[in-house]
Amino acid sequence: METGIKGRAEVLVSYENTAAKAGSGDQLVFATPWMIGLMEEAAQTSVLPYLEEGQATVGTHLDVSHDAATPIGMKVWAESELIAVEGRKLVFNVSAYDECGLIGKGTHERFIINKEKFMARVEAKKAK
Repeated sequence: METGIKGRAEVLVSYENTAAKAGSGDQLVFATPWMIGLMEEAAQTSVLPYLEEGQATVGTHLDVSHDAATPIGMKVWAESELIAVEGRKLVFNVSAYDECGLIGKGTHERFIINKEKFMARVEAKKAK
């Protein structure tokens, strides 16, 4: 996998993805947790075609700002660009926009995992 891979994900703001519904505030604006999720979606889907059979990626770190509010009814999209590959660690620049401009930005790290081994560790945790 090489740097430069780009991704995009979008959503229409509705009551279901507002801060009031998410519990991250009481305003009827696009929620920060949803913005972060959209950024993760853009990053993870962008690298899917480059993974081997049985692999996936998991998010491990985010450092983002949410700089502008977006009302219900407006489209929001996130964009990602893979800027570093360090073994299994992938680093992305991420940004989010609404129809008026930039609403958030930062960096996001993901790790390439073997899905079977990963879920075996998760199941072992449940057994404890």
